[in-house]
Amino acid sequence: MRARSFFVIFWTGLLLGSTPAWAAGDLKSTLAKLDQAAARFKTAEANFVAESVQTDPIPDTETQKGVTYYERNGNSFQMAAHIAEVNGKKVPKVYVYSGGKLRLDEPLIDQVTTITKAGQYESYVMMGFGASGKELADKWDINDDGPETVNSVKTEKLELVAKDPEVRKNLPKVIIWVDLDRGVSIKVYFDEGQGQSRTATYSDIKINASLPRDAFTIKTDSKTQYINR
Repeated sequence: MRARSFFVIFWTGLLLGSTPAWAAGDLKSTLAKLDQAAARFKTAEANFVAESVQTDPIPDTETQKGVTYYERNGNSFQMAAHIAEVNGKKVPKVYVYSGGKLRLDEPLIDQVTTITKAGQYESYVMMGFGASGKELADKWDINDDGPETVNSVKTEKLELVAKDPEVRKNLPKVIIWVDLDRGVSIKVYFDEGQGQSRTATYSDIKINASLPRDAFTIKTDSKTQYINR
């Protein structure tokens, strides 16, 4: 499957409650609730399942499972995704975003890749986990499709189109099903264009609990190869 940007990977069905097409949500109220939730947000931990689907040029699917962590302290933000399985096989990988840098640790090949100019994407990385309504509205044109129940959780379904034309080239549309009380996404759908999409679902979400000490740590040894991009 053709490689895609990390920032789309973790943001991968489900039993959905039906909502009449006319039952559009109140966007102003929704964004205000997200502002309130963001003010309380400090950390989040969740299990995730990320399913990638490619229909063109060759049909293909890929499923990744793991745990993701988010931490916000004032203007400081970091996140990590610890992948355990890819298509049912043990393929450990760790993505860490912190201080405007993205690092990918691939233990199976003893390689750590660092993308140094990743800070411009921070608002997209934190989307749905600690982002305020104002932060979403600054980067996205938002359509509030109203309430929908996902895995027994009441959510608000929001369709997002990036205001930045460069982002829209690789990410024409995003749909998030967000728990407004906690300010976290239960499900995220990415339309990546050109016959590719990615859906992330989150479960066992813990808010404002202590995170593991190594949540944002890249473990290396003397054999590790370092690549900077």
